[in-house]
Parts: sequence; C-alpha cells; structure tokens
Amino acid sequence: MIAAGHGWGLAVFPLLAAAIALVFAVRLTQRYLGRRRSYEGIWAVALFMYAAASFAMFLGVVAGWTATEFRVYWLLGAVLNVPYLFLGEVYLLGRLGWRASAMAVGVTVLMTALVVIEVWQAPIHPTALTQTLPLGREVFGDGTLAYRLAQYVALPAYFLLLGGLVWSTLQMGGKPELRNRMTGTFGIAMGATIVAIGSGIGAAFHVVPLFSVSLAAGIAVMFWGFVQATRSAVRTATEAPAPS
Repeated sequence: MIAAGHGWGLAVFPLLAAAIALVFAVRLTQRYLGRRRSYEGIWAVALFMYAAASFAMFLGVVAGWTATEFRVYWLLGAVLNVPYLFLGEVYLLGRLGWRASAMAVGVTVLMTALVVIEVWQAPIHPTALTQTLPLGREVFGDGTLAYRLAQYVALPAYFLLLGGLVWSTLQMGGKPELRNRMTGTFGIAMGATIVAIGSGIGAAFHVVPLFSVSLAAGIAVMFWGFVQATRSAVRTATEAPAPS
C-alpha cells in the first residue's frame, strides 16, 4: 500500500528546493568547466544530489512513497550530501597537493560506492512507506547499517563542515581578501544546519511542513554561501596587483 500523500500544499517546498539546487548545480558545473576549480566541481555534485533527494521527497509527499524514491532520498540527502559539501570546503579552504587530493577523492569515491551498495540492497519494511514522512529507522529497521549510515557518515561530516567555518574565521585575521570566502563558508554551514535541524525535528515528530520548508530555506542559504565563496575566488584572481 502507498500513502496518499499530502498533496501540492506541502510538496511544493521540496519541489522548490529541487529547482533551486538544480539551477545552481548547473551554474557551478559551467563555472567548473570554464575555470577548473575543484571545489566548484565537487559542490556541483553535492547540489545535483540535493536536487535529486528533494525531488524524490516531492514525489513521496505529493503522491505517496515508493521504495525507490525513499532510497534515493535517503542515499543522496540523508547520507551523502553533507560529506560532499565538506569535501568541497576542504578544497576551498586548503591548498592540497596532488597526493592529498587523490587521497581525499579516493576515500570519498570508495565511501560512496559502499554506501550506495548498502542502501540499495538493504531490505525495506513496506508498511513504513505508507506514512507521509517515513523515518529511516522504521523503513530500514533501527540498528541496521543502512539506517545508521546517516549517523556514521553524514553527522561527522557535518561537524567537520562547522570546523571548517571556525578554521576559516581564525585564518581570516586581518586579511580582508578572505572575508567573502569566510562569509561563504558560513552560509554553506548555516544552510546545512537549517536542513539538519528542520529535517531532524520534522522527521522525529512527523511535522511535514517543517521538514519541507527547511529543505527550501536551507538550500537558499547555501546558494547565497556558494555565491559569496566563489565571488571571493574571482576577486582574488582578478584584483591581484600587477607585477612591477
């Protein structure tokens, strides 16, 4: 049995979140292809994930969940999205050599492959999908690896994302040229926080409006953060003093 869903009144918010994420993912992809800045390419991947997860939630809320929709939502939204946001932040804030870059990407790709296999093959309890907003512990089962991956993978990445904000703030010091980069990092971290808190409370208490609105609000704040961070990179490149 598939839940009837809440209809368009609440589904419009995850649809809006998916649209915002998709537009900016395309924009970041275009910038990456033109400038080859690694963090823009990685963030583009994160935004495509966010768009797909939000669209899966839109389908589930508007008409009822299927197993595939929930797996996409859980995999790309609850587990993998934040680690890719953090990886992009690492490339933005740090100056990685090719060995460190290869290691960071290699670990992320391996982790992604293992997570995809686990979530896609994990058994699902069909009755849990009849709810308008299914919980991971009910769909996969409390204590299962597919459910715990959100805690084992996404939660540490979220705190590392916040750690990057603290680090960038300390590094800024008296360097005004780093101000936009720090502001952008703050926006990305705060957008992720809005999603984490809104989705956490919304899912725990089955408050679908809070969950849905937090998706759109969070990606809007992250959008602003991405703009600030990339603007900083452009200014650094274009406003450097000419050699004498």
